[in-house]
Amino acid sequence: MKQNSKNNGDNTSVKVHAIVSNGITLEVSGKTFFLPYNSNPWFEKAKVEDVFDVEMYGSDGIRWDALDVDLEIESLIHPEKYPLTYR
Repeated sequence: MKQNSKNNGDNTSVKVHAIVSNGITLEVSGKTFFLPYNSNPWFEKAKVEDVFDVEMYGSDGIRWDALDVDLEIESLIHPEKYPLTYR
């Protein structure tokens, strides 16, 4: 399985560790997060290579360019502060 890790030069890095049946596992600056498909539906039908192609977006965000998805790192640390509704 391909792994991708990108760094913006300030000790902040991001890497997708795994794609599983109910979500993805992501590491940001040494902290691991699980992003379930029920709250991150854009990953469920995405191409594997597009999910692994993640990069830092500024100092406080991550981006999947091919999927047109941006997430703030704060939303991973405190998801309760970022309620999302999808239609």
